[in-house]
Amino acid sequence: MAAGYLEILRARHAARLLAGTLVGRLPNATAAIAIVLFVRAEGGGYGLAGALAAVYGVANAVGQPVLGRLVDLQGQPRVQLPAALASASAMAVFAFAGTDPLPLAYAAVVAAGLFTPPLEGGLRALWSSVLRREDQVHTAYAMDAVAQEVMFTVGPLLVTLCVSLWSAQVALLVLNVVGVLGALSVVVSPPSRAWRSAPREAHWLGALRSPGLLALLAAFLFVGVALGSITVASVPYADDHGGDMVYGWLMAALGLGALLGGVVYGARQWPGVPERRLRVLVAFLAVCYLPLMLMPGAVAMVALTVLAGVFLAPAIACAFVIVDRHAPRGTVTEAFSWLVTTFTVGHSLGTGVAGPVVEAGGALWGFAVPGAAGAVSLLVLLATGRVLAAPAAGAVVAASSENDPNRAAEPRFSSGDRA
Repeated sequence: MAAGYLEILRARHAARLLAGTLVGRLPNATAAIAIVLFVRAEGGGYGLAGALAAVYGVANAVGQPVLGRLVDLQGQPRVQLPAALASASAMAVFAFAGTDPLPLAYAAVVAAGLFTPPLEGGLRALWSSVLRREDQVHTAYAMDAVAQEVMFTVGPLLVTLCVSLWSAQVALLVLNVVGVLGALSVVVSPPSRAWRSAPREAHWLGALRSPGLLALLAAFLFVGVALGSITVASVPYADDHGGDMVYGWLMAALGLGALLGGVVYGARQWPGVPERRLRVLVAFLAVCYLPLMLMPGAVAMVALTVLAGVFLAPAIACAFVIVDRHAPRGTVTEAFSWLVTTFTVGHSLGTGVAGPVVEAGGALWGFAVPGAAGAVSLLVLLATGRVLAAPAAGAVVAASSENDPNRAAEPRFSSGDRA
């Protein structure tokens, strides 16, 4: 199982790009908890802390596709590093100014989220230039999905460690300095400096003019809703079965399940087109959410939560391949950034929906939300099956495409339309 991953990590620049991207994304992965802990340390209430964290999330969701489009147009170093510096500087303003004056705090948090560099989409745009075989690129997508789960598990632990050793202010500053160093490591690498987007058709919609990409984004909006609702529904369950410790185990179990599923999924090559495979994965994902409604004892519930996460990373890795196949030429970074944005918005919607549901019907109905959201995601994929099908017959493969390692045919391009 490890052979495929080791083969990728041994490829020139691969380990550096993966590690640099993960380190560069630490500020984003830890922003919510770091902001909440800092506001509380400053004497602010949970309402203010939640509001500032939410504003950061919204700004981040807006900024990712915008910066992704700029990366496609201007290249990675010209966008990623300045964006990382701007985001870190804004967070430093927040750390030194605190919550008074409040308008400055909101402005700094908005700027920090808005300028978060799209390192995630940038890495996926680079894989096809670093790894020359199609099967390696697909395995790299799975490894990327697994690495995300590790980062979102380790990141909060690093925040709490910094806070316990120093302070919440130092945690904000240190994590953002580390993030800039991670971004710097990526953008000075030869693959990042050499990467150029393929020629693109001028269109204000950019990547969103792809019907297949829109269908995928609609489906993953509801996957995000499912995850967001689990984080809320688990709170009342934990209150009745052991408190904060149980809640922590449930959240860790969800990440562990995704990590295990991603490792197994990426260890082999799967037959058939990824669009059909994604429907199967999302179906299993939705089904595995349903046992959470049983709400057994804490140990059994942790096991069910592991099961609920098993098909998440495989579904995300499969979605990466589909984005690669359906993104219009010259929009690959923007397209991947839209997936990140959609997933983030869905997660926020899930937390917003699950709150009133839990208040009205308790944890049982709260755990019904992820199953329902998973089912809606599957219905979207089934209803848009034709749109998500392989590119139209008769199209001829472009000679060179930075976002099409599979050499899938793209509509609108003929043999005369060469990069």
